[in-house]
Amino acid sequence: MADQGLSDKAGSGLWARPWILISLFSAAVILLLLVVNLPGATDYVGIDNDDVMRLVEVRDLLAGQSWFDLTQYRLGLEGGTLMHWSRLIDLPIATLILFFSLFFAPERAEAAALLVWPLSLTIPMMIAIAVGARRIGGPPAMLIALGLGALLVFTSNRFLPGAIDHHNVQLVLVAVIAAMLVDPRQRAWSFALAGVACAIAIAIGAETTPFVAAACLVVAALWAWNGEAFRPAARAFSLAVTIAISAVFFATVPPRLYTAVTCDSLSIGYYGIAAVGGVLLLLSSLLASGLGRPMRFAVLALDGVLVFAAALVLAPQCLQNPLNDLDPLLFTLWLDYVAEAQSVLGQLRIEPAGLGGFYAAGFLALTVCVFRVLRDDRAQIHAVLFALILVSWIIALIQVRGAVFANLLSILPLSLLIAELRRNANNDPENLSAGFTFVVATLLSVPSVWVLVGVFATEGTMGLTRRFEANAPAAAAEDCETATALHQLAGLPPATVAAPSNIGSEILRFTPHRVLSAPYHRNQGGMLTELHIGLTEPKEAEAFLRGAGVTILAYCHSDLQTAAIRKLKTDGLYAALGRGEIPAYLVPLPRDPRSGIALYRTKFEQ
Repeated sequence: MADQGLSDKAGSGLWARPWILISLFSAAVILLLLVVNLPGATDYVGIDNDDVMRLVEVRDLLAGQSWFDLTQYRLGLEGGTLMHWSRLIDLPIATLILFFSLFFAPERAEAAALLVWPLSLTIPMMIAIAVGARRIGGPPAMLIALGLGALLVFTSNRFLPGAIDHHNVQLVLVAVIAAMLVDPRQRAWSFALAGVACAIAIAIGAETTPFVAAACLVVAALWAWNGEAFRPAARAFSLAVTIAISAVFFATVPPRLYTAVTCDSLSIGYYGIAAVGGVLLLLSSLLASGLGRPMRFAVLALDGVLVFAAALVLAPQCLQNPLNDLDPLLFTLWLDYVAEAQSVLGQLRIEPAGLGGFYAAGFLALTVCVFRVLRDDRAQIHAVLFALILVSWIIALIQVRGAVFANLLSILPLSLLIAELRRNANNDPENLSAGFTFVVATLLSVPSVWVLVGVFATEGTMGLTRRFEANAPAAAAEDCETATALHQLAGLPPATVAAPSNIGSEILRFTPHRVLSAPYHRNQGGMLTELHIGLTEPKEAEAFLRGAGVTILAYCHSDLQTAAIRKLKTDGLYAALGRGEIPAYLVPLPRDPRSGIALYRTKFEQ
């Protein structure tokens, strides 16, 4: 099949100008996001804790904190918490804030930057989707993929104004990798771009590491299968991965941490494994491409053994989930409440209505890929897509956060399927079954349709009503997270605050205080200290407060974790405060009627 890249001029009208279609779809989805989200917005930062913490990190960078210093000094126990995020995301956001500072006051400059950044990412996302779909199915598949991609962007919370965590960039990189790997001409530049995207994906977040590993394995398998014809592509990919991962390692990792192994961020572990794999593939493509297919697969197997050996030597601890080392108490009172960290069984227990939205489109796409491969219909391309979707779908079974990647990748094989069903329906308009199949297949390819069906099937029309009510602003008596709720706390002299982890990031954003707890696994010490403060009897809690140097306790009665603590330990400090029983070492401050936070000053402040 001839390549259907964006430079292809085949066809007429808009088909010959794919950039116009991409621009129209991108503009439409950006406009819809603005129209739907801006009128009722009460804040310019996204609703996720990660969005808030990212802004805090960017502010620290702009205030003079070293590029190589990712310590959040106001989070956790004394000395702060070394964060695992990448400056590669901080840099463009900080640059935008500096640019808008030329025209606006600081807060408005932040608001403008946080509006522009996530919306601008929809453009490369739509380009990547269009390129991938056009390559596998021509202009008709591209048009349908743009529609499915626009729906995914619009219904996802990753591209909303204020969404500045790294997940939206990860989605763009995954889309780019997939689009490049399905190049039917297997050109070197496509695979070089895929290699660079793989390296950047590793650098900005460990969540996509299994996907990147699968993409690298796919390229290696393509070389072993195709041999000499694939040598330029394999060479370009391996060189790009090796050079790019080296560049981002030395550009973002401080020299003092060159030998430290971390499994939740780019370190010598991931760098070494990626570099070893890249060099081995490069050497194999240069020296063994002319061998027969069985021998090439033997060489590939040997490469795999060497890469696995490198992993065992450099970072054996990274062959498991980084969260496995969490204290059991943090699983019970934190991670089990994080929606995106739920497994398929947890999701089924907590909210079965959303199950189809996470898994159905991916399963349908996997089925389509298997069918194509068995029929030898663009088999190699669909084998590639099957591998990429499968690893994302399996990850989603473990943690639902992986489902958005599976849903994204599913767009490519499903857009081709829908394009063919549409063509069949148009060719035979009197065949009602053909038209019905086209409509049904289109609907089943949209994850949000599965969510709506699931809500109606399990909860009826009241399900949607309850969800709208859940998204309504909290009443003043329950508001613990907004600037208004934290106004009283912000007016106090800088201190160390014990507060629920869910509002820790907001305290860092709106106040000058240090806070013990925020929902980040590297802050286990601070999180555990705050939990023990709430769980232990008031007399024992005093020792935890003294030991951590806490001078202000912020109690939020409506916080879910606090409620769980009260239920778990009815004789604990939080349960006592909930009943209005205040120990002698705490002095209640006047209650702000606009806030759900009750503030207490410790008598032993220093």
